[in-house]
Amino acid sequence: MTHTLKPATTALVLVDLQNDFLHPQGAYGRAGQTSPAIAALPARLGPVAEATRRAGGWIVSTHFTLVPGKGGEPMIAPHLKKLRPFLAKGDFAPGSFGHDLVDELKPTDLPIEKVAYSAFYMSRLEFVLRKAGIETLAFAGIVTNGGVASTLRDAHVRDFATILLSDGCAAFGDEVHRVTVASLAAISPVMTCAEFAEALAG
Repeated sequence: MTHTLKPATTALVLVDLQNDFLHPQGAYGRAGQTSPAIAALPARLGPVAEATRRAGGWIVSTHFTLVPGKGGEPMIAPHLKKLRPFLAKGDFAPGSFGHDLVDELKPTDLPIEKVAYSAFYMSRLEFVLRKAGIETLAFAGIVTNGGVASTLRDAHVRDFATILLSDGCAAFGDEVHRVTVASLAAISPVMTCAEFAEALAG
């Protein structure tokens, strides 16, 4: 399939590619929670981000956030606390090293804090996308079956054009990733990173 993209109205959405997820000194790295597929993403997506910038497109980064409450203790949903009991005070805190986008993918044009799987939930994402005139969102990041899928589905119902970069996202299991990509293909075009970069370049 041949895709024609207008870079000025297209954004590469980097979902949750943060130090606390990916850096060895981040929250997940310290807890030994990673996967080869996830660890490979910054190197794979770096050239895609550069191609987007060269073409005049936008870089949107979503940042999973544990909002500090009284005494700085993070507000953690019960299901997440059960799933990731190692999360502690200071992890994914706004303005922290762990909360930041990994160096390999900087700079970002529009950083968005998110508190749930979907980056649209109770955030300013839709507001800034509309103000910037962005119409097409190409999704990459982690995890395919979590933040990527939820945000893409929410974008779809808000009438944004969406693209899923099949080799630009990853999950903690290869089969989970594959099944999710197949499911999302019912509502969104699926491209490789190389195909997206080529479409941006015209």
